[in-house]
This record gives sequence, C-alpha cells and structure tokens, in this order.
Amino acid sequence: MFTYTLKRVLLMIPTFAAISLVIFVVLNFAPGTPGGQAQTGDGGGAQDASTTGEQRESYRIFKEQFNLDKPVLFNTRYDLGRAEVEDTLRAIINESGDVTPARRIEAQEEIENWGRYAVPGLMAIIQDDQASQHLRSLASQRLTFNGQIQNKKIYEKELSDEDRAEVKRIAKANNQIRSWSFSKLDDAEKVDNVTAQWSGWDTENASDWTYGTSDKLGIFLFDTRFAKYWGNLARLNFGVSHVDKRPVLKKVFSKLKYSITLSFSSVLLIYAISLPLGIWSSIKQNTLADRVVTTVLFMLYSLPSFFVAVFMLNLLTRGTPYQWFPTSGFESLDTRHMTVLEYIKDVGWHVTLPIICGSYAALAALSRYARTGLLDVIRSDYVRTARAKGLPEGVVILKHAARNGMIPILTLLASLLPTLIGGSVVIEVVFGIPGMGSYLFESINVRDYNAVMAVLLISSALTLIGMLISDLSYALVDPRITFE
Repeated sequence: MFTYTLKRVLLMIPTFAAISLVIFVVLNFAPGTPGGQAQTGDGGGAQDASTTGEQRESYRIFKEQFNLDKPVLFNTRYDLGRAEVEDTLRAIINESGDVTPARRIEAQEEIENWGRYAVPGLMAIIQDDQASQHLRSLASQRLTFNGQIQNKKIYEKELSDEDRAEVKRIAKANNQIRSWSFSKLDDAEKVDNVTAQWSGWDTENASDWTYGTSDKLGIFLFDTRFAKYWGNLARLNFGVSHVDKRPVLKKVFSKLKYSITLSFSSVLLIYAISLPLGIWSSIKQNTLADRVVTTVLFMLYSLPSFFVAVFMLNLLTRGTPYQWFPTSGFESLDTRHMTVLEYIKDVGWHVTLPIICGSYAALAALSRYARTGLLDVIRSDYVRTARAKGLPEGVVILKHAARNGMIPILTLLASLLPTLIGGSVVIEVVFGIPGMGSYLFESINVRDYNAVMAVLLISSALTLIGMLISDLSYALVDPRITFE
C-alpha cells in the first residue's frame, strides 16, 4: 500500500499543476477586469475602481503588485520606442478627431500598463520642441505616473528596518515627480522648467531603462503574469485582497470556522441518516414502505436549495406564521458573556436551518446510492453462504453485505474535504453566514481574483486528497481489494 500511496501522491503533483494552469487561464481571460470593482468608502455599493482620481491610482498600484499590468506569457516591452508611445498618446488626445471612444479607453489602459517601460518614449516626446504642446503636456502628465517606482512592499504588515527605510525612500522619490507636469495652455517658461527637471531626472536614472541581454531575457520570461502567478503559488502567497488590503490566506483561514461547522455538521447528518435508510430500503425492496420513502426522497432531491432556504426563512424566521429561528448570521451579536454550552446552543440555533437546507438533497441521493450498492451484493454467493451457515440476518446484512455495498458511498468521500473548505455558496449567501461560500461569491462580484484563486486552488488540492483517501478506504471495506 505504501508504494501505491507514494505513486498517487507523485501523480497529484502534475495533476495539481494542470488544475492551477486552468485556473490561471480562466482568471486571466475571463470577461471583465481583475480587481476592476471595489467597495466605496461609505458602503454605497460597488463601482469601477479604474475610473479617476484616488481610485484609479489605487487600482494602478493593485495591478503592479500582482503583475496584472504585464503581458500574460512573454514581455517585450523593453523595446518600447517613441513611435508606439506617441501613437498611443495621440489616440488619447484624439487630435485627428476620428478616434473612437473605445480606442481612447484602450489607449489609456495601455499607457498605464506599460509603466516605466514607456519612460524613454515619453522623455523623447517631452524633449522634442517640434512636437505639439498638447502632446508634450500629456507626456509630462503621464511621466508623473509612469516614472514612479513600484513600491512592492506597501501592503506588507511586518517590515524590517531596512524594508521600512526602502518604502520611505521610494515614497519620497515618487512624491518628488508628481508635480512635474504642465498643461497645453502653460507658457514657455514653465514648459522649459518642467522639461529641464525631467531631463535631469532622466540622466540620474538612465540605468533603470538601459537593458543588457540578460536583463531582456529576464524581462521576457519573468516579468509576466504567468511567472508571477507560479512564483506566488510556490511560496503559498495568494496576494492581498484589493477590497480591504488584507492577505487573502489569512482571510480564508478566518472563514474556516463557519464553513467547517456548517458543512461538517451537514456531512455527519447526511451519512448518519442516509446509510441506515438505504440499508433499510434495500431490505424492504418493492414494498409499499420502500416506494413511499423513494417517492419522498425523489421529491426532496428535486427541490432547489435556494427555494427551500427562502421558503423556510419566510415560514420560520419572520413571524409569518412562526419565528422560531434567527433570520441570518452564525451567532448572536453578543456572545462574550456566554458559557461554552450556551455558545454551542446559540450557534446550533443559528445553523439549524442552514444545515437542513444543505443536507436534504445530498441525503436523498446518498440513501439511493446506499440502496443500490447493497442490492448489488445482497444476492451474491457469499451472502447466501453466510445465511446457510445460520448467521442472524442482521449480521449477514451489516457485516457481510453492507461493507461491500458501501464502495459507491466511499467514492463520494472524495468531495468531503472540498465541501468543508468551500462551504455552500447558496446556503451561506441566503442565510448570511460569513463562510467560504459567501466569501467566494463576494470575491467574484468585485473581481477580487486573488481571493477567487486562493479558494479554487485550496479546494482543488483538497479534492485530490479526498480522492486519495477515498481510494485507500476501499481496502477497509472489501478484503478482495489490495494495492500490492
């Protein structure tokens, strides 16, 4: 069994890599902009974070943190010249008057994403006396953004003295150049002064965009979304949520207690009821009681969970006609003064309806799997032999038939671990439980792709582990199965 387990673990590595690649492709090529929405400060709803002012600057910093402003696979921006930069600026100012609004928005996004790679082209434009002042003024304004150094440690909570000094140095350098711009209406003296400031700055920092062969190779392969993604994944660094700037992994762990309580309780309830019910139904096959139970279970299976959840909310929580349970939440607002037993009772009171809504459909399905699995073996030769030996019917069913008939049930264990981590999106959203399901739903709505990536990757890893546990458990119930 050790050899088999080792082979399966080694096989999980390329499988997880393939899953990670699929997640990367989906997140980078799905419609919408990563992190393109953020909550307003007053809680007034979501809006585009890439619009103007402070939100646009915050969004730019967010993109830089996770290379969302870089090409997906290969980066050739080290060869960015004046011609490409000038064409983009002319599209933004629309001097010819024939540039479509869509192209102007695209050009604005393009020049932002080029970052410091566009500095040589912008410097060439601002120093060109023959260029129009409108074009030169836009180049000066863009330099105040594109010339800034990426402050990559801005979101880190614990910094060493050296890192803290580096953050301050970068912030000071960026603040210095923010005012070095002019408009198309400014006089020649101000234009010359700003141009001289930029020329001196360019001379001091010329080495930053002087690329050797090794520099170009490194940029080509590693200054990309793909390289950043795998680098973060290797370090188990899922980045920072753009909504509240907290590390995603810490937020995931903070949601675990809600989803584990809800989902683990549901799984225990499902197996505790469905297995005995399936065994009883197989023994009573084709009787009136079996047909009634089968009909009821199929009716339960056909009811969508969101419908049942909303129905139970209105029936049992709002006082029409009953108010037996709280409307939403995982616990009461003030639990500090509760004893352990009082707290457990309070949580149980809150999660009763969510557990019921998350259990009934799977309970119906699992009991049918148990019934079918037992019917497949209940007429086998070894079962008849056990009866012929005079063993009690209960021993024959539970010890001999039920163990071998549980293989389909064990197969479903593969979904147990991801269920614990992922929770139920619908149930958690409807009942207002702040678990992994509602967190994933909210992250998708605001395009917080780092959070989505973390939940999907963790759920994928747990699915692979669940499948391994499921396969190994076959040998426990069926002695004919061996992994030697």
